[in-house]
Amino acid sequence: MEPDNYIIPAQTKIGHVHLKVADLDRAIDFYCGLLGFEITTRYGTQAVFISAGGYHHHIGLNTWYSKGAPPAQPQGVGLFHTAILYPTRKDLAIALNRLLKANYPLTGASDHGVSEALYLNDPDGNGVELYWDRPQDQWEYLPDGSIEMYTRSLNIPGLLAELNK
Repeated sequence: MEPDNYIIPAQTKIGHVHLKVADLDRAIDFYCGLLGFEITTRYGTQAVFISAGGYHHHIGLNTWYSKGAPPAQPQGVGLFHTAILYPTRKDLAIALNRLLKANYPLTGASDHGVSEALYLNDPDGNGVELYWDRPQDQWEYLPDGSIEMYTRSLNIPGLLAELNK
């Protein structure tokens, strides 16, 4: 039996998120057409796996129990958002620029100290966070050693300036 103070290995990652959607084509238009994910596998008209860089799937989309269903209630339990980590600040700026050009509404934009994030909802009302992490040596720490995180307004013009670098 494992000890009670077990700590998950540091190399552990979230492998993928699987979302129930009402309209598969509409979800593909958002996640692939707007955000740029690529389809890796399709299961007829009911499900699709999508990824960045050819991984088997980062996101699964299906209508198995949700075809034509209304969005989940915001005040209920469930997934708050799916967070998509971009490799660089410029990549996040490119994503923001695509959203702006498509007139896709943001629900928020924050500087968290350790990261910069854009918030929006997919067409089914599922929360989506698009973000990049600052290098760990730029993170700030509190006297007790914990990471100092906060929520401040994101400097949108500063982020978009990355497009010119």
